[in-house]
Amino acid sequence: MWDPAEYLAFADHRSRPFHDLLARVGATEPRRVVDLGCGPGNLTATLVSRWPSAVVEALDSSPEMVAAARERGLAARVADVGSWEPAPDVDVVVTNAVLQWVPGHEELLRGWVRALPSGAWLAVQVPGNFDGPSHRLVRELVAEGWPGLSGLLRESPVLDAVGYAEVLSEAAVDAWETTYVQRLEGEDAVLGWISGTALRPVRAALGERGWEEFRAALAPRLRAAYPRRDDGTTWFPFRRVFAVARVR
Repeated sequence: MWDPAEYLAFADHRSRPFHDLLARVGATEPRRVVDLGCGPGNLTATLVSRWPSAVVEALDSSPEMVAAARERGLAARVADVGSWEPAPDVDVVVTNAVLQWVPGHEELLRGWVRALPSGAWLAVQVPGNFDGPSHRLVRELVAEGWPGLSGLLRESPVLDAVGYAEVLSEAAVDAWETTYVQRLEGEDAVLGWISGTALRPVRAALGERGWEEFRAALAPRLRAAYPRRDDGTTWFPFRRVFAVARVR
């Protein structure tokens, strides 16, 4: 289950890659814009502002996130990204920090490029920090024998920029990577960050008591990897991978 409030605790840092991604989309008057994995809708609202004459669809697999998006006045609905197919009038598709959850999403991307109309834009962003300490320490802790967690976490569910450029090569594609050096505030800030995203499957598998025990074991390891500065903030480097494709 997704918690919109927990996810939005770092809204500024989470929104910056979205804006950097959209800056490379050159659509001027799209007919229909689709946000695949809209979350709580705070970023979908910027699509409405940018293209006021377009029909903007907001889709997410989480009923909690869809409810939060609807509270913002968006036409959001629950949908599975893995089975979504573009309508003939879709001119822009945005999928921001979503496809890392979808096994085999490379074939989805190839299919979307082939199904979208000529001139349409497809914009993709995924986190690329799965080899970073934040994720590596989680996998190491799971490997120590926590019941119910075996096989739950994948080593690296995303490609690098070259990989996505190749996947989308039937279109005109621009792919790149960026590492954001994020300054997080508060105690155990990195634990708070990954609790709202990467650790969701762990929490669901363990239940509340097991989840608290897991957090207690993970917290000191993350503190050692990401030491808190004298001013109470923590540097958290976070790599992201981007690709923007325009259908030929």
